[in-house]
Amino acid sequence: MNVAEVVGTTLAKLGVGHVFGVVGSGNFAMVRAMRDSGMPYTAARHEGGAASMADAYSRTAGRVAVVTTHQGCGFTNALTGVTEAAKSRTPLIVLTADAPPAARFNNFRIDQDAAARALGAVAERVYSPSTAAADTERAWTTAVRDRRTVVLSVPIDLLELPTPSPTMGSLGDGGHRDDPRATRPDPASAQALADLLASAERPVLIAGRGAREAGAAISRLARSCGALLATSAVVKGLFRGDADGRPPQHDGADLGNSGGFATPLAAELIADADVVVGFGCALNNWTTRHGRLLGPEARLAQVDLDPLAIGAHRPVDLGVVGDSALVADDVAALLPGSRVGYRTEEVLARISGEGRWRDVGFTPLDEDGRIDPRTVTIALDDALPAERVVAVDSGNFMGYPSQFLDVPDVAGFCFTQAFQSIGLGLATAIGAAVARPDRIPVLGTGDGGFHMAIADLETAVRLRLPLVVLVYHDASYSAEVHHFRSSDDAVAFPDTDLAAVARGFGADGITVRSVGDLAAMTEAVRACVERPSGEARPLVIDAKIASDGGSWWLAEAFRSH
Repeated sequence: MNVAEVVGTTLAKLGVGHVFGVVGSGNFAMVRAMRDSGMPYTAARHEGGAASMADAYSRTAGRVAVVTTHQGCGFTNALTGVTEAAKSRTPLIVLTADAPPAARFNNFRIDQDAAARALGAVAERVYSPSTAAADTERAWTTAVRDRRTVVLSVPIDLLELPTPSPTMGSLGDGGHRDDPRATRPDPASAQALADLLASAERPVLIAGRGAREAGAAISRLARSCGALLATSAVVKGLFRGDADGRPPQHDGADLGNSGGFATPLAAELIADADVVVGFGCALNNWTTRHGRLLGPEARLAQVDLDPLAIGAHRPVDLGVVGDSALVADDVAALLPGSRVGYRTEEVLARISGEGRWRDVGFTPLDEDGRIDPRTVTIALDDALPAERVVAVDSGNFMGYPSQFLDVPDVAGFCFTQAFQSIGLGLATAIGAAVARPDRIPVLGTGDGGFHMAIADLETAVRLRLPLVVLVYHDASYSAEVHHFRSSDDAVAFPDTDLAAVARGFGADGITVRSVGDLAAMTEAVRACVERPSGEARPLVIDAKIASDGGSWWLAEAFRSH
């Protein structure tokens, strides 16, 4: 075997779920080796798209993905998607070729290790033929054990060199749901948290990314102490069902999202809590609306595997180091049993009647030839089947799909907002669709982000994905228009016929301008989701939306700019 074959074979044996990439001369042999070893491969149209596909796949499937690139320019094309994954602590392997160390004037030469570290990723490399298997396994172990995005660089002058067949240690299955570092809390810390919750009259437990696999345990604890439940935006649906589809039994006490996308009722009840506990949740400005969702007398506790994460965004009264599920179970065992707490009949009745954004009335925006974004989103929610996976791009529009498109469980929502880059949504939806072929993939995106990413619409067509894309189209970078009061041609653009563009790629396209167009949209969605899999193709809904004058959720975000 040569080095390229050893790297590919090693990754296959370790259990990679899927490979995404763009092939160049530098990574061609490694891609061939991975495919020959049985790993499924999706060719993207741009390396940035490939990185976001791999990120979304790993989040949604719970299995490590690989994104592979050519050295130098191929790697730099992927940097924004890699940064999003790194900031989100996505277990991911970025397998990239590299210019030979001695080739100082090679056109493709950059310091890839320094670039990786600058993104927040871990820089690893294959050093020699004799260490190729061990170097690859080390990168894998770091990705899985530490939940990190790892850039594994392989110098091209090593690829064809012979090397012994790989011998490896304990092989994985590609899963990263059971964190190998999962630790029980210190008994004194568990007791302190149990005492804090036992003394609370109105406790709220907020789960974040680090509690993605702990929904059932946190639900049990909430019943024991009478707490209401909420999530950060990234794990929307956690208390509807976990990643394996098991309902955690929230008993009507799920407030939905905390923070920027919280309903008025959720914001009111969280702000009135006397104890708030974040499980795998940073309690950052997004989740707490810059602290305004936390009452001045509320006592705060934070549970996290990383001691450095505790108190990083705001002071807490109690920090507990440990796995969220284990902490929740240990603390529940110290409580005497279920109690009413915040779950009074009145509060649960209000959650039942006011707990969803659809329950909040609104006066539709009135603009000739343009539709209210809430109206079109609600209509799409009604037209879609319940079994769906929703991806959301970044931008002024993003609250509408996040608030009004329902999801069945935590695996039904893929939210790539750690870096707040627009243009990642289309590739995110493709990666999530590959991870969950049993569900209808849905994308909410703005016209700016969709134009940026449109090359990979061909990838969705080629994969025959029944992808439903709702473009909130106002012909501008509307965050800049509304929040920075700019209206010049730097941020405002001529209207484009995205439905026609979609048809040019081989997708279906429909334009929505008014309530009168919604029946045709519903029929187009029905046709998309019911078409036989061998004939499936994406549907792009070009929704010409009325101006909202600037979304309040981005106004919140820009407080910290």
